[in-house]
Amino acid sequence: MPTRLKPKIVTPIPGPKARKMVERDQKIMSPSYTRAEPIVAVEGKGCYVKDVDGNILLDFSSGMFVLNYGYSHPKLIRAVEKQLKKLTHFAGTDFYYEQQVVLAEMLAEITPGKFRKRVYFGNSGAEAVEAAFKCVRWHTRKPRIIAFMGGFHGRTYGAMSLSSTRVLHHRYFSPLVPGVEFIPFPYCYRCIFKQKYPGCDFLCLEFLRERLRTVVPPEEVAAVITEPIQGNSGYIVPPPEYYPMLKEICDEYGWIFIADEVQTGLGRSGKMFAMEHWNVEPDIVCIAKALAGGIAPIGATVAREEIMDWEPGAHASTFGGNLVACVAAIEGIKILKEEKLVERAAKLGEEIMKRLQEIAETSKLIGDVRGKGLMIGVELVKDKKTKNPATNEREALIRKALDKGLILFRGGQSTIRIAPPLVIPKRDLEIGMDIFEQSLREVEKEC
Repeated sequence: MPTRLKPKIVTPIPGPKARKMVERDQKIMSPSYTRAEPIVAVEGKGCYVKDVDGNILLDFSSGMFVLNYGYSHPKLIRAVEKQLKKLTHFAGTDFYYEQQVVLAEMLAEITPGKFRKRVYFGNSGAEAVEAAFKCVRWHTRKPRIIAFMGGFHGRTYGAMSLSSTRVLHHRYFSPLVPGVEFIPFPYCYRCIFKQKYPGCDFLCLEFLRERLRTVVPPEEVAAVITEPIQGNSGYIVPPPEYYPMLKEICDEYGWIFIADEVQTGLGRSGKMFAMEHWNVEPDIVCIAKALAGGIAPIGATVAREEIMDWEPGAHASTFGGNLVACVAAIEGIKILKEEKLVERAAKLGEEIMKRLQEIAETSKLIGDVRGKGLMIGVELVKDKKTKNPATNEREALIRKALDKGLILFRGGQSTIRIAPPLVIPKRDLEIGMDIFEQSLREVEKEC
């Protein structure tokens, strides 16, 4: 790829080579994959990806929120190449290697809370959540977990049982893991109780207390699990008082507080971990996606030492904490610190939010703009009073942007998620925002 990149469209998307590849894929691959856009990638650099037909696309989705350090970061590549020449695998479940310990020590240091911690390694965000689920049940011997409507934690059975973004994820998979109790998330733009913040008296939390009075014995609850900012539902950010109030309830009943930071962690929100925005220290943090920078699958569950007290053999994974993945993750954390990417995400996020809010003032489609750092949701509505979701208009906007060389990703019923790599140059950020605004205006003229 050229050293100086910008969006470049040389064929329609998909082009002729991509169409052939998609046809082959459809004949052999599981139909359960969503395949959001017909992009067949062959090369990536920084915040750009090149497809098989030579189109160069600016990625505002970070490869599904994985590439915080961008495509093919040279420091990551060098670190991994060095390790590949020495040793690629040695089962960390049964033997030892230093890289796993080093990474665990680093995660214990950078996650919220100065208390002693232990770390479990798996291969994904879903596995990190599964480990947390099993761990709290083991530690407390209690069957119930409080989870949130609109939350997404993965598609393995335990993680799926904790999730409720779409009925599709549950259909025909019952019985799910029992003991999960759902409560409303503080989605203030679409309050389920038809209230308006801040004059809402936090009925969403009062709902929880009512359930504890009538349905759910609090002494049977092991934990609460939450995404600090709901990801798949469209980057929904709770009001500032919410998490401190929720943590007070957890402390009142002795519940474990689990933060699923799979999408929000490692600088994405403008903090190393999103829970820092609310000054809340979770008892368990689940980490994945960006952890190894897209080099290799890895997930981590970081817990208070006294909570992760299960016996040997209670839980393990052959490839969890793989050598190469650990090396990539170690280097990635170094990059975050050395290149000050957390601070960068906060600063660039503020600039994008300001521009989006200005666009929203004259837009007939944008109903809400929300987010923190470089994870921003733009919710489209057909009417700003009724707030009817503008799902078709969102799809049209995503397609128009793609035709101009910008990859956007959807969330919720009608939200566009903007989440470029944290390394994105300001020039490219502006190029992407120009394409977004141009595509939005075109859709608005047509509807």
